Amino acid sequence: MKIFTPSIAARTSAELIQIVAVPENWDNEAVLQAKKELSMRGVDFQGLAVKAKHFYNRKETLQQLRRAKEAYSIADFIFSPVWTLLEILISWELKKDGYLRKAKQQKIFRAIILVIMVSIFLFCFFSNL
Repeated sequence: MKIFTPSIAARTSAELIQIVAVPENWDNEAVLQAKKELSMRGVDFQGLAVKAKHFYNRKETLQQLRRAKEAYSIADFIFSPVWTLLEILISWELKKDGYLRKAKQQKIFRAIILVIMVSIFLFCFFSNL
């Protein structure tokens, strides 16, 4: 029997219902221990688990929508320009992670940065001639 921190028995009934409702986020042993503990407490968790699963799914959907709509703003470039530029230049998995709008902006910013770099190179090259 695995020991979890905090232990399954020490968790609240609401936490145990979350474990039972979303078993894919937990170890199988944790789910079994949570069901056993809820039964010992006399909690009918079947109906509550369905509601908790529905709530969890809605929460996940809202988080996905937030990520999809998240975008770079001028404030990002003003208050943390280095990190923003590093994210634009180095990060390759924005679209995979669900940041659809940022991924589109990243393509545009990379093209702009490339044009600026080529322009600077050409300017320096031709100014020395």
